[in-house]
Amino acid sequence: MARRAPKREALSRPGRGRGPAAGGEGEGRSGHGAPDPCITPHPSHAAHGPLPSPGAGEGLRAPHLYSGPLYAGLTVGILGGSFNPAHAGHRHISLFALKALGLDRVWWMVSPQNPLKPASGMASLRERLAEARAVAAHPRIEVTAIETELHTRFTADTLAKLQRRFPKTRFVWLMGADNLRQIPRWKLWTRIFDSVAVAVFARPTYSLSALSGQAARRYTRRRVSVSGVKGLARRRRPAWAFLRNPLHPASATAIRLARASGS
Repeated sequence: MARRAPKREALSRPGRGRGPAAGGEGEGRSGHGAPDPCITPHPSHAAHGPLPSPGAGEGLRAPHLYSGPLYAGLTVGILGGSFNPAHAGHRHISLFALKALGLDRVWWMVSPQNPLKPASGMASLRERLAEARAVAAHPRIEVTAIETELHTRFTADTLAKLQRRFPKTRFVWLMGADNLRQIPRWKLWTRIFDSVAVAVFARPTYSLSALSGQAARRYTRRRVSVSGVKGLARRRRPAWAFLRNPLHPASATAIRLARASGS
């Protein structure tokens, strides 16, 4: 008698609902999928402790190594950084990006340890993920530490592996003007522009110097006008745009200082 094959659970794709529409931090960035015996734990797990368990329904929304089919055909903006801590400014820019760029999702990719930032004063990955989820509070903003599964520390390496894991997803790298100015310090930074579309958002005091910096000058002919940003993810790379979004006063540095002083 032939044995019956076990049933497989169908993957439910995230809805593309047009819910209410409305910065990246430096170099570097958990998924809740089934463990792969061939993948060893990332060193950051030991350094930061186990990742927080997702809340009700949260695991279904957190991108992980095995969720590629769920994002097939979607356009996803990636806001990567330390999120130390996440704050209203991150949410503000994410809502703006969803609307201005016509994104289906924004991922907050929380870095285990930013290579360009000191470890001292950095909250644990567990704490930063939990706070980011509380701040995001939107069905189309998803918080992940997927770099711990990808075993990457640098943005160029992370994006390359994401594109292999999510071959049918269009990605847009989201970052503030401060990062456009200093991105030439990042490892293999030109590979970022060559692999995904890049959207740069205005930040107080940084915009002018960023637009006259090395990266903006190098790719000046590949800059997309504001009128064409909704199709940015579909453009031939390199393609980037500078968006003059409404500014938000929140600052992670100011929040950390206020917390340290007890105010």
